[in-house]
Amino acid sequence: MPEYSEEKEASQEVSEQLVKFVRPLLEQLDERLDKRLVKTFLGLLQVILLVRHNRYGLLLSELGGYLLGVAHAPAGTKRISNLLRSRKWQHELVGNYLWQQAKCQVQALVEIGARTLVVWDESVIEKPESIALEDLCAVRSAKAHRLSRIKKGFYNPPTGKPTFVPGQNWLMVMVLGMAGTPTLAAMRFWTRRGEHTSDRKAVVLSLLQQAVQAWGNSVIHLFDRGYASGPWLADFFAAQIRFIVRWRNSYHLQDSKGRRSPGEMCRGKRSLEYRLLWDARRRCERKVGILFFSVRHPKHPDQPLWLVAARPKQRPAWHFLTNQPITSTEEAWQVLYAYARRWQIETAFRFFKSELALESPRLWSWHNRLKLFAIVALVYAFLLSLLAPALAPLKEFLLAHFCPRTGKRHRLATMPLYRLRSAIVRLWLTHPSSPVPIWLNSG
Repeated sequence: MPEYSEEKEASQEVSEQLVKFVRPLLEQLDERLDKRLVKTFLGLLQVILLVRHNRYGLLLSELGGYLLGVAHAPAGTKRISNLLRSRKWQHELVGNYLWQQAKCQVQALVEIGARTLVVWDESVIEKPESIALEDLCAVRSAKAHRLSRIKKGFYNPPTGKPTFVPGQNWLMVMVLGMAGTPTLAAMRFWTRRGEHTSDRKAVVLSLLQQAVQAWGNSVIHLFDRGYASGPWLADFFAAQIRFIVRWRNSYHLQDSKGRRSPGEMCRGKRSLEYRLLWDARRRCERKVGILFFSVRHPKHPDQPLWLVAARPKQRPAWHFLTNQPITSTEEAWQVLYAYARRWQIETAFRFFKSELALESPRLWSWHNRLKLFAIVALVYAFLLSLLAPALAPLKEFLLAHFCPRTGKRHRLATMPLYRLRSAIVRLWLTHPSSPVPIWLNSG
């Protein structure tokens, strides 16, 4: 493995890795666009990495100043605008490229016999001050929910009613194994108003069908409590997928004693085994018991299901519903371990909103907005690619020289994406890299 003794060498290596990562996509764009727009596309990726501000990190006026320099900021802004407005390419081009990357990751995991997980989750893009952007719909504000939580010693407790603001809905799918770096597979955005009206079920089922065609039954799909219902189970059974769903305690299932909630089914039953598991959120070990048994859903009595209950000490129990036969406690523990890996997609949502400023764009057009979101997704995928074992010397050099941290928690982080991006920013601002030659055939 190479050693990076000089900052200039590391700066050039990061630029070359970025070009290498997006080269297949640049070749496709070169067949559709003028070479000046293709160069703007590559430059925009570098600029998004440099601008770190969650309020205006994706404003075209800010990005344009970094693209061509402060003296030519209006010209840089116009170049980015021309790229996003061009009708010769669509955001699906980037989406297809990310999907191919995910397919390669699934194939690699299957070849080595590793357990392959496909994680599904949803969030929203909140634009509380915007009313003129095209096709915004009402979304439930998670930010307002966090700010209105009751805090000891303060007045005006919240009413409990949700707050809705203008925005758009967001679906993300990631591929990952039981260890290692995840891979971004797809991002879908939809709205319930305007010309591009769609609905949640149509978007999810379309992507689920695509996943079944690509991977068949070789992966396990992980869903959170938003998919815990009879209609969603019907769709999963129709698609013939293997799935794990975190089940709501208030939703009834059926066992030998009739329809009951998961809590009632587990009451009076001792855990089959206990283990000490690490609670990453509270950074402590917690004693957890495990219990499993077969159940049925009232609307699908012919489909065998298994309920796995994880009982952490002094915490509410977690209930998981799966169509995979559970015959031993070890298989039940694997269900819990698989669901714990789902936390990677939660950190991805946070990184997109806080670090990559996905809620800051003010683009009026729906399609232009989706193109910018696709480019940001490509930046995130590139940062994940820098965590590959083959690039470990480069990563360690960047973290040690341009974003050092003394805390043990920072030094032992398996995915130091925040520090890694911060290091790249300092590296490129201190030691700008030379332009990496790319082969372009367009005129």
